[in-house]
Amino acid sequence: MSQTIRFILNDDTVESSLPPGTVVLDYLRREKRLTGTKEGCREGDCGACTVLLGASGVAGEQVVEYKAVNSCLLPLGDVEGKHLVSIEGLNPSVEDLALTPVQRKMVEQGAIQCGFCTPGFVVSLTGYLLGARRWDYEAAVDAVAGNICRCTGYASIKRAIGELLAELNSSKDSRDPGSGHIERLVAFGVVPEYFLTIPSRLRALRATRRTDSRFRGHTVVAGGTDLFVQKPEELVESSLRFVSRTEELHQIRLEKSRLILGAGISMEEVKDIPVLKDRIPQLVAALPMIASAPIRNRATLGGNIVNASPIGDFTVMLLALGAVLGLKNGKATREVPLDQFFEGYKSLNKKPGELLAWICLPLEEGFFSFEKVSRRRHLDIASVNSAAWICAQDGRISKARIAAGGVAPVPLFLARGSDYLAGKPFSEENLEQVLTLVQQEISPISDVRGSDRYKRLLLRQLVLAHFFKLFPDKLHPETWI
Repeated sequence: MSQTIRFILNDDTVESSLPPGTVVLDYLRREKRLTGTKEGCREGDCGACTVLLGASGVAGEQVVEYKAVNSCLLPLGDVEGKHLVSIEGLNPSVEDLALTPVQRKMVEQGAIQCGFCTPGFVVSLTGYLLGARRWDYEAAVDAVAGNICRCTGYASIKRAIGELLAELNSSKDSRDPGSGHIERLVAFGVVPEYFLTIPSRLRALRATRRTDSRFRGHTVVAGGTDLFVQKPEELVESSLRFVSRTEELHQIRLEKSRLILGAGISMEEVKDIPVLKDRIPQLVAALPMIASAPIRNRATLGGNIVNASPIGDFTVMLLALGAVLGLKNGKATREVPLDQFFEGYKSLNKKPGELLAWICLPLEEGFFSFEKVSRRRHLDIASVNSAAWICAQDGRISKARIAAGGVAPVPLFLARGSDYLAGKPFSEENLEQVLTLVQQEISPISDVRGSDRYKRLLLRQLVLAHFFKLFPDKLHPETWI
């Protein structure tokens, strides 16, 4: 017997007995007839189906945090106890045809033609305004980077964003420290007044919700951004348990020189971890290259690792940073270095019943670099990617870790090349030896992203790029080009 899923949809508290693996896109369009949410790629690439998901946090905080997410990859079961907002929920008073400021600026700047993509843009930009306490043009543009428009081009959309932020930031209410954030957005007309009632209504829902956090015997779903692309039909019929409901998997701890990150932490949340922004800013800066904001809002660290994609950008970065995994089975915890976790294509060093609970990063002084080559620079799957962490002083390398994706059946730690550098002075001769060893470690295949020969050449150039960044004065470009 299916369990009833209760949540708030726009301004209504609703229940559904559909399978938890039903994606929200289908629920909205087929069950509720809310067709403003458009069906496009069903892979999280086009942004036409974007909705807002508001949650009061695992611990039940008073403030509801909203994130723009792709409804084609969002399982209905993970909406339980949360606030789901479709484009219709931003315009509850249809009779007076009142536009929100976001919609009005889109119209004024001619940022709409066929209109198919427009709801997704409006929702994504509204989500940015809800989530950011200070509004910045570049950050707002990044917030809609996962939305594709095939009619207008993007100049008019960017103009609309610029004018919107200028208008909101110049308003007296935007500078009033005494007003709450949601209250200000209601005053601006960005969101309807019923948003003010959502925190108390979610607390009431939480009080009646039954939570089962046991994972044994169930398919574990974190962000679902890969699972619901790979096998959506299978997941509809599966018994699911959601990582988002387990507080332990969202914790962040600093233990001496180790940072412990819960496996349920999203990639977008990584951007706001102070110690990472301070100690490894290059990692944070690389996140927009990996995925759009709606995907980063759902995709988790643990999910990216367990998915075991040979070209997983974030996993390759964690390999270079020397990550160690914590695998839990009941009360027992087993630690596994990430470079020993991948045993073959989609084959993991993970025992039955174990759950990836946390990722540990050693906070060591060193230089970090990430490089990737793909058909487009942002939001695309890499042909080859590479990350490097190097500790060097006075031209001598004490320790190095180099990793690569797209060149083996697994995300690959380049052990021979890394070990060779340890304890050696940096020189072009030693770099040449590293490049030779790296070529011996990899086994790329020819596929749609390039031939094996092309991938070998790419990796050589990416490894070179790491060292050009670290030792710009010790390399002669004419030698290597």
